[in-house]
Amino acid sequence: MSPPSSAPPAIVVAGLAKTYGNVQAVAGIDFTVPQGSVTALLGGNGAGKTTTIAMLLGLLKPSGGDITVLSTDMLRNRHAVLPRLNFSSPYVDLPHRLTVQQNLRVFAQLYDVPEPKQRIAQLAQKLDFTTLLDRPAGALSAGQKTRVALAKALINSPELLLLDEPTASLDPDTADWVRGLLEDYRAERGATIMLASHNMAEVERLCDQVLMMKQGRIVDRGTPAELIQRYGRDDLEEVFLDIARGRGKAATQAQAETAA
Repeated sequence: MSPPSSAPPAIVVAGLAKTYGNVQAVAGIDFTVPQGSVTALLGGNGAGKTTTIAMLLGLLKPSGGDITVLSTDMLRNRHAVLPRLNFSSPYVDLPHRLTVQQNLRVFAQLYDVPEPKQRIAQLAQKLDFTTLLDRPAGALSAGQKTRVALAKALINSPELLLLDEPTASLDPDTADWVRGLLEDYRAERGATIMLASHNMAEVERLCDQVLMMKQGRIVDRGTPAELIQRYGRDDLEEVFLDIARGRGKAATQAQAETAA
């Protein structure tokens, strides 16, 4: 269900840029993420997705532009809004020597979560890793790490959830179950979700809006259905390949966006 039109956007980005020497990782992008929506940030490796998410989290300082998250200026007052958001990536390891429970307890304390023991137990049951709570994080399989990383991201019941490959390394059944969990969380919490994923079927299922990035720019945007229709394709994976390879309408669109 779409959020009310009167609700302020969860994220507003204007002219956002990041350069490293002569390399322009993000080239002055603009986008808005409505409250309560799910938005996908898509693109090939090196498109600028991770850099963009890092700037949204306040981990990287932009070279230019503005970021407003939950009505807060992230460049001037990010500490005021950080407790209301969270992030997950299966590619960011938790300390290996700490057990799963110890790791989650640290994050619960950082976010000042009330009754942390109960919250951890609740998430472990919901994400099916109760038997892993006393296992060192370094001894987890890739799929187990993904589930624990998602629990870490949900520990503070965030209003804004930023996810990098939320179902990476999960088997199809578990991945489908996690998508259902995210849909339920969004509905129950009224949360906003922004995710990067290479699973286009996942994006088609979960997302209200797609932002397609290439070489640091947003070269197209729309709902999954709009993009599929615009490119005359059967699914979003074919659209992604058109844009990544600069084929047909994708090439024309990218050139127009670059010129603008």
